[in-house]
Amino acid sequence: MSVTQSARVKNLRHEAEGILSIELFPADGTTLAPFTAGSHINLHLPHGLVRSYSLMNSPNDQNRYVVGVLNDRNSRGGSRWVHDYLRVGAPLSISVPRNNFPLEAGATHSVLVAGGIGITPLYCMLRQLLALGKSVELIYCARSRKEAALLEALADEDLQVTYHFDDEQGGPPDLITLLANRPADAHFYCCGPAPMLAGFERACEALSIANVHIERFTAIEQAAGTAAADEGYQVVLNTSGLTLEVPAGKPLLDVLLDAGVDVEYSCCEGTCGACETRVLEGEVAHRDSVLSKAMRDSNKVMMICVSGCKGSRLVLDL
Repeated sequence: MSVTQSARVKNLRHEAEGILSIELFPADGTTLAPFTAGSHINLHLPHGLVRSYSLMNSPNDQNRYVVGVLNDRNSRGGSRWVHDYLRVGAPLSISVPRNNFPLEAGATHSVLVAGGIGITPLYCMLRQLLALGKSVELIYCARSRKEAALLEALADEDLQVTYHFDDEQGGPPDLITLLANRPADAHFYCCGPAPMLAGFERACEALSIANVHIERFTAIEQAAGTAAADEGYQVVLNTSGLTLEVPAGKPLLDVLLDAGVDVEYSCCEGTCGACETRVLEGEVAHRDSVLSKAMRDSNKVMMICVSGCKGSRLVLDL
Protein backbone atom coordinates (compact mmCIF):
# COMPACT_ATOMS: atom_id res chain seq x y z
CA MET A 1 0.00 0.00 0.00
CA SER A 2 0.97 3.65 -0.26
CA VAL A 3 3.09 5.45 2.33
CA THR A 4 0.88 7.46 4.66
CA GLN A 5 1.14 10.44 7.01
CA SER A 6 -0.91 11.27 10.10
CA ALA A 7 -2.88 14.49 9.85
CA ARG A 8 -5.69 16.27 11.65
CA VAL A 9 -8.41 18.57 10.32
CA LYS A 10 -7.67 22.13 11.43
CA ASN A 11 -10.38 23.96 9.52
CA LEU A 12 -13.37 23.34 7.26
CA ARG A 13 -14.56 26.18 5.06
CA HIS A 14 -17.53 26.59 2.71
CA GLU A 15 -15.91 27.83 -0.53
CA ALA A 16 -18.90 27.70 -2.90
CA GLU A 17 -22.11 25.79 -3.40
CA GLY A 18 -21.20 22.14 -2.88
CA ILE A 19 -17.48 22.85 -2.33
CA LEU A 20 -15.70 22.44 0.99
CA SER A 21 -12.05 23.21 1.67
CA ILE A 22 -10.18 21.16 4.26
CA GLU A 23 -7.09 22.48 6.00
CA LEU A 24 -4.87 19.73 7.36
CA PHE A 25 -1.97 19.96 9.75
CA PRO A 26 0.34 17.25 11.14
CA ALA A 27 -0.89 15.11 14.00
CA ASP A 28 1.03 13.87 17.02
CA GLY A 29 4.03 16.14 16.58
CA THR A 30 4.87 14.78 13.13
CA THR A 31 5.65 16.84 10.03
CA LEU A 32 4.00 16.88 6.63
CA ALA A 33 6.09 16.20 3.54
CA PRO A 34 6.78 19.17 1.23
CA PHE A 35 5.04 19.36 -2.14
CA THR A 36 5.26 21.05 -5.52
CA ALA A 37 2.59 22.92 -7.47
CA GLY A 38 0.18 20.49 -9.15
CA SER A 39 0.49 17.81 -6.45
CA HIS A 40 -2.34 15.80 -4.92
CA ILE A 41 -2.78 13.70 -1.81
CA ASN A 42 -4.97 10.70 -1.08
CA LEU A 43 -7.37 10.80 1.86
CA HIS A 44 -7.89 7.41 3.48
CA LEU A 45 -11.53 7.45 4.54
CA PRO A 46 -13.68 4.92 6.43
CA HIS A 47 -14.80 1.66 4.83
CA GLY A 48 -11.59 1.41 2.79
CA LEU A 49 -12.35 4.45 0.63
CA VAL A 50 -9.30 6.24 -0.82
CA ARG A 51 -9.84 9.48 -2.72
CA SER A 52 -7.36 11.84 -4.41
CA TYR A 53 -7.61 15.62 -4.02
CA SER A 54 -5.35 18.35 -5.39
CA LEU A 55 -3.44 20.63 -3.03
CA MET A 56 -4.57 24.23 -3.49
CA ASN A 57 -2.38 26.13 -1.05
CA SER A 58 1.09 27.51 -1.76
CA PRO A 59 4.00 25.03 -1.91
CA ASN A 60 5.83 27.53 0.30
CA ASP A 61 3.52 26.64 3.19
CA GLN A 62 5.18 24.37 5.72
CA ASN A 63 3.27 21.65 7.58
CA ARG A 64 -0.04 22.61 6.02
CA TYR A 65 -2.16 21.12 3.26
CA VAL A 66 -5.43 22.52 1.89
CA VAL A 67 -7.66 20.55 -0.48
CA GLY A 68 -11.02 21.35 -2.02
CA VAL A 69 -13.75 18.71 -2.16
CA LEU A 70 -16.80 18.92 -4.40
CA ASN A 71 -19.90 17.11 -3.14
CA ASP A 72 -20.14 15.18 -6.39
CA ARG A 73 -23.62 14.40 -7.65
CA ASN A 74 -22.24 11.04 -8.82
CA SER A 75 -20.30 10.36 -5.62
CA ARG A 76 -19.42 6.76 -4.85
CA GLY A 77 -19.22 7.65 -1.18
CA GLY A 78 -15.98 9.60 -0.73
CA SER A 79 -16.98 13.22 -1.25
CA ARG A 80 -20.38 12.64 0.32
CA TRP A 81 -18.73 11.26 3.48
CA VAL A 82 -16.38 14.24 3.64
CA HIS A 83 -19.25 16.72 3.40
CA ASP A 84 -21.61 14.88 5.76
CA TYR A 85 -19.30 13.51 8.44
CA LEU A 86 -15.82 15.09 8.50
CA ARG A 87 -15.34 17.48 11.42
CA VAL A 88 -12.69 19.88 12.72
CA GLY A 89 -10.20 18.00 14.88
CA ALA A 90 -10.78 14.65 13.20
CA PRO A 91 -7.67 12.53 12.51
CA LEU A 92 -7.01 11.48 8.93
CA SER A 93 -4.51 9.16 7.34
CA ILE A 94 -3.23 10.73 4.13
CA SER A 95 -0.65 9.87 1.51
CA VAL A 96 2.50 11.81 0.84
CA PRO A 97 2.03 14.28 -2.03
CA ARG A 98 2.40 12.96 -5.57
CA ASN A 99 2.64 15.11 -8.69
CA ASN A 100 1.24 13.92 -12.02
CA PHE A 101 0.59 17.51 -13.12
CA PRO A 102 3.93 19.32 -12.71
CA LEU A 103 4.34 23.02 -13.35
CA GLU A 104 6.92 24.25 -15.87
CA ALA A 105 7.95 27.24 -13.79
CA GLY A 106 10.47 28.43 -16.36
CA ALA A 107 7.88 29.05 -19.10
CA THR A 108 7.74 32.56 -20.53
CA HIS A 109 3.94 32.56 -20.19
CA SER A 110 1.44 30.16 -18.61
CA VAL A 111 -2.29 29.84 -19.32
CA LEU A 112 -4.26 28.10 -16.57
CA VAL A 113 -7.71 26.81 -17.58
CA ALA A 114 -9.97 25.73 -14.72
CA GLY A 115 -13.33 24.01 -14.90
CA GLY A 116 -15.29 24.10 -11.65
CA ILE A 117 -13.44 22.29 -8.84
CA GLY A 118 -10.49 22.06 -11.24
CA ILE A 119 -9.45 25.45 -9.89
CA THR A 120 -7.75 23.75 -6.92
CA PRO A 121 -4.41 22.66 -8.46
CA LEU A 122 -4.39 25.67 -10.76
CA TYR A 123 -4.76 28.10 -7.86
CA CYS A 124 -1.68 26.47 -6.31
CA MET A 125 0.18 26.93 -9.61
CA LEU A 126 -1.03 30.50 -9.85
CA ARG A 127 0.30 31.33 -6.39
CA GLN A 128 3.65 29.79 -7.26
CA LEU A 129 4.00 31.63 -10.57
CA LEU A 130 3.03 34.95 -9.02
CA ALA A 131 5.57 34.43 -6.24
CA LEU A 132 8.21 33.85 -8.91
CA GLY A 133 7.20 36.96 -10.84
CA LYS A 134 6.20 34.95 -13.91
CA SER A 135 3.73 35.87 -16.66
CA VAL A 136 0.49 33.98 -16.03
CA GLU A 137 -3.23 34.24 -16.74
CA LEU A 138 -6.24 32.28 -15.55
CA ILE A 139 -9.33 31.24 -17.50
CA TYR A 140 -11.96 30.14 -14.97
CA CYS A 141 -15.10 28.36 -16.18
CA ALA A 142 -18.04 27.12 -14.10
CA ARG A 143 -21.73 26.49 -14.45
CA SER A 144 -22.45 29.55 -12.28
CA ARG A 145 -20.74 32.02 -9.93
CA LYS A 146 -22.29 30.35 -6.90
CA GLU A 147 -20.52 27.10 -7.84
CA ALA A 148 -17.12 28.75 -8.34
CA ALA A 149 -14.68 28.49 -5.42
CA LEU A 150 -11.99 31.01 -4.49
CA LEU A 151 -13.58 34.03 -6.19
CA GLU A 152 -12.81 36.25 -3.21
CA ALA A 153 -9.20 35.10 -3.07
CA LEU A 154 -8.78 35.67 -6.80
CA ALA A 155 -10.20 39.19 -6.51
CA ASP A 156 -7.40 39.99 -4.07
CA GLU A 157 -4.69 38.90 -6.51
CA ASP A 158 -3.15 41.25 -9.06
CA LEU A 159 -3.58 39.08 -12.13
CA GLN A 160 -5.36 38.59 -15.42
CA VAL A 161 -8.51 36.44 -15.09
CA THR A 162 -11.10 35.62 -17.73
CA TYR A 163 -14.33 34.27 -16.22
CA HIS A 164 -16.95 32.21 -18.06
CA PHE A 165 -20.13 31.20 -16.24
CA ASP A 166 -22.45 29.07 -18.36
CA ASP A 167 -25.66 30.47 -16.91
CA GLU A 168 -24.54 34.04 -17.68
CA GLN A 169 -23.06 33.32 -21.12
CA GLY A 170 -25.85 31.03 -22.32
CA GLY A 171 -23.73 27.90 -22.70
CA PRO A 172 -20.28 26.34 -22.38
CA PRO A 173 -17.11 28.25 -23.27
CA ASP A 174 -15.67 28.51 -26.77
CA LEU A 175 -12.20 27.28 -25.86
CA ILE A 176 -10.71 27.84 -29.30
CA THR A 177 -11.52 31.54 -29.03
CA LEU A 178 -10.37 31.73 -25.41
CA LEU A 179 -7.03 30.02 -26.09
CA ALA A 180 -6.12 31.67 -29.38
CA ASN A 181 -3.38 34.27 -29.93
CA ARG A 182 -0.98 33.23 -27.17
CA PRO A 183 2.82 32.99 -27.54
CA ALA A 184 3.93 29.84 -29.34
CA ASP A 185 6.11 28.80 -26.41
CA ALA A 186 3.40 29.31 -23.77
CA HIS A 187 2.41 26.40 -21.56
CA PHE A 188 -1.29 25.56 -21.20
CA TYR A 189 -2.75 23.70 -18.21
CA CYS A 190 -6.28 22.41 -17.74
CA CYS A 191 -8.09 20.68 -14.89
CA GLY A 192 -11.82 20.08 -14.82
CA PRO A 193 -14.59 17.63 -15.68
CA ALA A 194 -14.12 15.17 -18.54
CA PRO A 195 -16.19 17.08 -21.17
CA MET A 196 -14.15 20.22 -20.58
CA LEU A 197 -10.86 18.33 -20.82
CA ALA A 198 -11.97 16.81 -24.10
CA GLY A 199 -12.87 20.27 -25.42
CA PHE A 200 -9.55 21.67 -24.21
CA GLU A 201 -7.63 18.92 -26.01
CA ARG A 202 -9.59 19.53 -29.23
CA ALA A 203 -8.96 23.27 -29.00
CA CYS A 204 -5.24 22.81 -28.40
CA GLU A 205 -5.01 20.46 -31.37
CA ALA A 206 -6.92 22.88 -33.61
CA LEU A 207 -4.61 25.73 -32.56
CA SER A 208 -1.44 23.60 -32.84
CA ILE A 209 -0.55 24.33 -29.22
CA ALA A 210 2.60 22.42 -28.35
CA ASN A 211 2.86 22.59 -24.56
CA VAL A 212 -0.30 21.02 -23.15
CA HIS A 213 -0.79 19.69 -19.60
CA ILE A 214 -3.92 17.98 -18.23
CA GLU A 215 -5.06 16.75 -14.82
CA ARG A 216 -8.00 14.32 -14.70
CA PHE A 217 -10.36 13.65 -11.79
CA THR A 218 -11.61 10.32 -13.07
CA ALA A 219 -10.46 7.46 -15.24
CA ILE A 220 -10.77 7.78 -19.00
CA GLU A 221 -13.67 5.69 -20.19
CA GLN A 222 -12.31 2.78 -22.20
CA ALA A 223 -13.73 1.84 -25.55
CA ALA A 224 -16.04 -1.16 -25.43
CA GLY A 225 -14.12 -4.40 -25.10
CA THR A 226 -10.72 -2.90 -24.29
CA ALA A 227 -10.79 -2.95 -20.50
CA ALA A 228 -10.26 -6.70 -20.33
CA ALA A 229 -8.68 -7.23 -23.74
CA ASP A 230 -5.44 -8.81 -22.51
CA GLU A 231 -4.81 -12.43 -23.25
CA GLY A 232 -2.82 -14.27 -20.64
CA TYR A 233 0.81 -13.19 -20.45
CA GLN A 234 3.95 -13.65 -18.39
CA VAL A 235 5.44 -11.00 -16.15
CA VAL A 236 9.08 -11.18 -15.06
CA LEU A 237 10.13 -9.19 -12.00
CA ASN A 238 13.73 -8.22 -12.68
CA THR A 239 14.77 -7.33 -9.12
CA SER A 240 13.08 -10.13 -7.18
CA GLY A 241 13.63 -12.76 -9.87
CA LEU A 242 9.99 -13.90 -9.84
CA THR A 243 8.18 -15.00 -12.98
CA LEU A 244 4.39 -14.92 -12.75
CA GLU A 245 1.55 -15.86 -15.07
CA VAL A 246 -1.18 -13.27 -15.54
CA PRO A 247 -4.42 -15.01 -16.59
CA ALA A 248 -6.63 -13.44 -19.24
CA GLY A 249 -8.80 -10.70 -17.76
CA LYS A 250 -7.09 -10.57 -14.34
CA PRO A 251 -5.47 -7.26 -13.32
CA LEU A 252 -1.69 -7.34 -13.10
CA LEU A 253 -1.84 -5.69 -9.67
CA ASP A 254 -3.97 -8.53 -8.30
CA VAL A 255 -1.48 -11.12 -9.54
CA LEU A 256 1.41 -9.27 -7.92
CA LEU A 257 -0.42 -8.91 -4.60
CA ASP A 258 -1.48 -12.57 -4.63
CA ALA A 259 2.20 -13.47 -5.02
CA GLY A 260 3.14 -11.34 -2.01
CA VAL A 261 4.99 -8.68 -4.04
CA ASP A 262 5.30 -5.43 -2.09
CA VAL A 263 4.05 -2.73 -4.49
CA GLU A 264 2.67 0.73 -3.85
CA TYR A 265 -0.88 1.37 -5.03
CA SER A 266 -3.94 3.36 -4.05
CA CYS A 267 -6.83 4.23 -6.38
CA CYS A 268 -6.89 1.03 -8.50
CA GLU A 269 -8.39 3.16 -11.30
CA GLY A 270 -5.30 4.51 -13.04
CA THR A 271 -5.81 8.07 -11.83
CA CYS A 272 -3.50 8.67 -8.84
CA GLY A 273 -0.13 7.49 -10.20
CA ALA A 274 0.85 5.65 -7.00
CA CYS A 275 1.54 2.35 -8.78
CA GLU A 276 3.78 3.73 -11.54
CA THR A 277 6.36 1.05 -12.38
CA ARG A 278 9.34 0.99 -14.74
CA VAL A 279 9.03 -1.28 -17.77
CA LEU A 280 12.23 -2.95 -18.96
CA GLU A 281 10.83 -5.12 -21.76
CA GLY A 282 7.51 -5.76 -23.46
CA GLU A 283 4.72 -3.65 -24.97
CA VAL A 284 2.26 -2.14 -22.52
CA ALA A 285 -1.50 -1.88 -23.06
CA HIS A 286 -1.98 1.50 -21.35
CA ARG A 287 -5.38 2.20 -19.76
CA ASP A 288 -4.48 4.85 -17.18
CA SER A 289 -5.51 8.50 -17.03
CA VAL A 290 -2.15 9.82 -15.85
CA LEU A 291 0.55 9.32 -18.47
CA SER A 292 0.92 11.68 -21.41
CA LYS A 293 0.93 10.37 -24.96
CA ALA A 294 4.69 10.84 -25.09
CA MET A 295 5.18 8.83 -21.91
CA ARG A 296 2.94 6.06 -23.20
CA ASP A 297 4.75 5.96 -26.51
CA SER A 298 8.10 5.70 -24.72
CA ASN A 299 6.90 2.44 -23.11
CA LYS A 300 9.18 3.08 -20.12
CA VAL A 301 6.57 3.13 -17.34
CA MET A 302 3.08 1.80 -16.67
CA MET A 303 0.32 1.94 -14.09
CA ILE A 304 0.06 -1.66 -12.95
CA CYS A 305 -3.42 -1.29 -11.45
CA VAL A 306 -5.22 -0.99 -14.80
CA SER A 307 -2.70 -1.48 -17.62
CA GLY A 308 -1.59 -4.79 -19.09
CA CYS A 309 0.41 -6.32 -21.91
CA LYS A 310 -0.15 -6.31 -25.66
CA GLY A 311 2.15 -9.29 -26.14
CA SER A 312 3.09 -12.41 -24.24
CA ARG A 313 5.72 -11.06 -21.84
CA LEU A 314 6.52 -8.05 -19.67
CA VAL A 315 9.70 -7.42 -17.67
CA LEU A 316 9.24 -4.95 -14.82
CA ASP A 317 11.67 -3.22 -12.48
CA LEU A 318 10.25 -4.91 -9.38
